[in-house]
Amino acid sequence: MEKMICRILLLIILTSCVSGSFVVNVTQTSYQAEENHNITLEWTFTIIDDMSLISVLCYQKIEEKIVVLYNFVHYFEVSESQDEKFSGRVQSDKDALREGRLRLQLSRLRTDDSGLYVCAVFTNYSSGSAKCEVKVTAAADQLRDRL
Repeated sequence: MEKMICRILLLIILTSCVSGSFVVNVTQTSYQAEENHNITLEWTFTIIDDMSLISVLCYQKIEEKIVVLYNFVHYFEVSESQDEKFSGRVQSDKDALREGRLRLQLSRLRTDDSGLYVCAVFTNYSSGSAKCEVKVTAAADQLRDRL
């Protein structure tokens, strides 16, 4: 799995070196939520005529480590590359991809979900990425129990 992530990151680097003005934006740069709640992370990107080879890699960056949240290659989810931390907690709206939107619902939030999230989108011709910060606070009832 680590080899696959390294290959994907290499592809990101190589594609970004030769890509044009493909734009990926995040709709919110910062999210704040409470533990056990859900959030929807959303990115938008430039739509081009031929997007038959669209691929998406979204990950949480923890120091130098990459934790895969979502991987989508040519209209197929690659669940094997998803980190077990996110297993069963990520829902995507695949129809939105055709409209230039990536929507990922992350459910049953945990405090260790806090951090930097990056989403990179690749097409036949270009690539781009955008990032956002997520902060998950402990649930109020758990805070009372700790006091």
